[in-house]
Amino acid sequence: MSDPNALDQAALAPYLDAEVPGFSGLHSIEKFKSGQSNPTYLLTAQSGRYVLRAKPPGQLLKSAHQVDREFRAMKALSGTAVPVPEMLHLSDEASPIGRMFYVMGFIDGRIFWDPALPEASGNDERAAIYDAMNATLAALHDVDVEAAGLGDFGRPGSYFERQLARWTSQYRASETEPVADMDRLIAWLEAHMPPDDGCVSLVHGDYRLDNLIFAPDQPKVLAVLDWELSTLGHPFADIAYQCMQWRLPHASGFRGLGGVDRFALGLQSEADYVAAYCRRRGLDGIGNWNFFLAFSFFRLAAICQGVFKRALDGNASNPEKARTYGEAVKLLSHLAVKLIDKEA
Repeated sequence: MSDPNALDQAALAPYLDAEVPGFSGLHSIEKFKSGQSNPTYLLTAQSGRYVLRAKPPGQLLKSAHQVDREFRAMKALSGTAVPVPEMLHLSDEASPIGRMFYVMGFIDGRIFWDPALPEASGNDERAAIYDAMNATLAALHDVDVEAAGLGDFGRPGSYFERQLARWTSQYRASETEPVADMDRLIAWLEAHMPPDDGCVSLVHGDYRLDNLIFAPDQPKVLAVLDWELSTLGHPFADIAYQCMQWRLPHASGFRGLGGVDRFALGLQSEADYVAAYCRRRGLDGIGNWNFFLAFSFFRLAAICQGVFKRALDGNASNPEKARTYGEAVKLLSHLAVKLIDKEA
């Protein structure tokens, strides 16, 4: 069976030569193993290395896989305090591969897949890596969206209410079996929705360690990747999402920090990490923390359900890994229910 994500190099090469500034002589295309939502490829050409990121093939959920939003967000952030790759070209749906894609510059650096950072030189570097991630997130939420040309990038206000409705709809559209914990979690979030406080910023939507590229020789963030879920929203969604991931079991496919001795590794506690973010942004603290965490578990579970459904339908970017996401939905919703039970 042919790979539905394979690209036609012969058809793509002349298009890239004509449309991508400075591009010439495509030599090879290699698909990255990472990336469940939008398949991503390393392009090696006579003119250098590039990255192509495309919509997946097949029937897609409404409002999902918006690579054009990724392109727009990163292009707008060029020149701000948030480091992003150079955005070079956005195709339309009538591209040589039959779906929308964009091309960006390749950045040579380190991506850390394990939040325990076993490859770090020691505790000081681990602490510095996390501090750089914290500073980059605070810088993102301080971006003037109007000045960046992103004032219409989403509907301001009622972010969590709208997101809950959106992801509940997405979850129901891709549901493959009843999951009692998800049903209970959705009901709890609806009943405990905090009032809108009017706080609006650009949010990344999937801010985590392995979506950052660090310099090869220092704990410096060179680029923030994977902006598919970015929008105008509430900044607490990003910081809670990041901390939610650290609560996941380290032994699970999510490779969280759950069960890891942070102190022994030189890493901050969750409370200290959140406090550092608040200091950088001039905030007194974050109330309703458990709601934001529970919402993050729910949203990630809904995303995983969509990946799982695409695997069953035969159009996932990494089908073998994607099939494990059905169990991930149960894990995430169970952890969230344990969290809200403590709140009761």
